[in-house]
Parts: sequence; structure tokens; C-alpha cells
Amino acid sequence: MTKEDIIKPENLVYKKPTLMNDNPMHYCPGCSHGVVHKLIAEVIEEMGMEDKAIGISPVGCAVFIYNYLDIDWQEAAHGRAPALASAIKRLWPGRLVFTYQGDGDLACIGTAETIHALNRGENITIIFINNAIYGMTGGQMAPTTLVGMKTSTCPYGRDVHLHGYPLKIADIAAQLEGTAYVTRQSVQSVPAIRKAKKAIRKAFANSMAGKGSNLVEIVSTCNSGWKMSPAAANKWMEEHMFPFYPLGDLKDKE
Repeated sequence: MTKEDIIKPENLVYKKPTLMNDNPMHYCPGCSHGVVHKLIAEVIEEMGMEDKAIGISPVGCAVFIYNYLDIDWQEAAHGRAPALASAIKRLWPGRLVFTYQGDGDLACIGTAETIHALNRGENITIIFINNAIYGMTGGQMAPTTLVGMKTSTCPYGRDVHLHGYPLKIADIAAQLEGTAYVTRQSVQSVPAIRKAKKAIRKAFANSMAGKGSNLVEIVSTCNSGWKMSPAAANKWMEEHMFPFYPLGDLKDKE
């Protein structure tokens, strides 16, 4: 077999999405963000929405997505991405508008914007990275931190008497009249990645079809914040996060 045979299009097995630029990834080894970035890029490209996609990035590790995906971006104030996305979609209904947010941004300071945008049935997609911790700012407790889970601000573990219970945003979203599709996925394995990509594609298609608001939660790791190796973090996520945040579709109006 010649080199020319190997690089023929019909022999191509994998390539980097064309929407991802050549900036070196700055994320910690094992971080889930890079995988989700790739999935979003692939879906936008496959839908032919390269010139119509508008992403909203907020504050936290999630904000850096604009360094890697070559589409139009707006940066929102901390927690306000769904409000900005709502305005953009109403002004330009023919655009694919989505937010990309972490749990501290979405489930803490942005709780009101998240819930009300979803409840209004805005034709947007919210992609929610849930790693149960504030990754960028030092590993503090987040609204999604599990009971008993140790962080820099609850070194003895989350105590419900002091801190309350973890917030299940997807479960809340599924009860809202305005939501069309609510799902919880992960990206720690090839089968999981494929399911997550399918979920993102469905959410984007719903938003373009005017079916209402969509939430795609990705249960993720933060091995730096969790003080674990990437492999250990994936194992810990499967053993502890998945029982509390079970994967699968929570709502699908179709």
C-alpha cells in the first residue's frame, strides 16, 4: 500500500474538526472540556451551521472555549449566559445559539437566568459541564458538590446541615414547561462520547426547529481539583457521581 492509498478520503478514519483551530489546549490532562469542545465542533460542522452558530461563554474554565472553536462568540458576565443567549436568539432566530457553562457559573450565580430561560422555552441549547467543583479558582465547593465530598472550602466533606444538598439542575429543568429536551451524559469512554454527541446534535436540532429550550448536562471530572490522576478521577466519577447524577434522557417532548 502506497502513501497515496493511505491518505485517500475513502480511507480516512478520523480528522480534527475543521472548526477547531490550532491553539494548544491549556486544560489540565484528563479534563473533559477538550472532548466536549470537539463534539460541539463536529456537530456544528455536520449540520452545516458554521456561519450561523453563536456560542455564549461565561466565566470559569468554560470561558476558554472561544480560544478553540472558530465560530462567533459572545462572552457573558458570570452566570448571565442564558440571558444573553435569549436576546441573541430572539434578534436572530435563524442562528444556532448555545451557551457553554460550568456548574459554578450555571448552578450558583446563574441559577435564576438558567431556570427562567429554560422555563420561557427560549429556542437555545445550554451545555452544562458538571464536575462538582469550582475548577478554575481553587477547587471550592460548588452547588453540585456531593454530600461528603471534600473541597478546599469544605475540607471535611460537604455537610448538609451546613451547606445544604447538591443541586440537580437537570432534574429541575425536566419539570419546566418550556424545556423540549433535557439529558445527562458523560465523555469518559468512547460509547459515552458517542451518546453525548448524539444528545448535542438533538438539542441543536430542536433549537433550530423552534421546539423550546434544551439542556445537555455533561457529568465530568476535574482531576486537578479532585487531587486525582485522570484514570482515578474517571473511576471516582463512575462510582460516586453517576449514582447521584444518573445518565440518560430526563425529558424528550418527541
